[in-house]
Amino acid sequence: MAEIRHMLLIDAPVDKVYRAITEQDGLASWWTHDTVATPEVGSYAEFRFGDRYYDKMRVVALEPDERVEWECLEGDKEWVGTRFVFDLEKKGDQTLLRFQHTEWRAMTDFYASCNYHWGYYIRSLKLYCETGKGTPFKVKA
Repeated sequence: MAEIRHMLLIDAPVDKVYRAITEQDGLASWWTHDTVATPEVGSYAEFRFGDRYYDKMRVVALEPDERVEWECLEGDKEWVGTRFVFDLEKKGDQTLLRFQHTEWRAMTDFYASCNYHWGYYIRSLKLYCETGKGTPFKVKA
């Protein structure tokens, strides 16, 4: 099975990065404005990207300041059954993020597109944690 991986250093404390990937306001500030999420294992997180995409994730694991894992339950057929893992490591006042989108069945064109977009949104997460302003998806007026 294929997987997407990204690793980067974020100039922000690990607890701030953890909140940005677990709390509704944080997720809405770097991934998509239309987010519904609760930081509880077993809860469901929903992400809408206008009329184009809808994703529903089950929160599988939350290890404060260390790990977040989701499983995709609804969304694009290539995403259903895949997992998203955010591993965090404290590096002084910074955070090392290792992101994985795992269990892809094939390396398709959609996989390649998602690899690009994950890079964009992981950078948005970095910007949000470092400056307070990310570049999340928002519907154009």
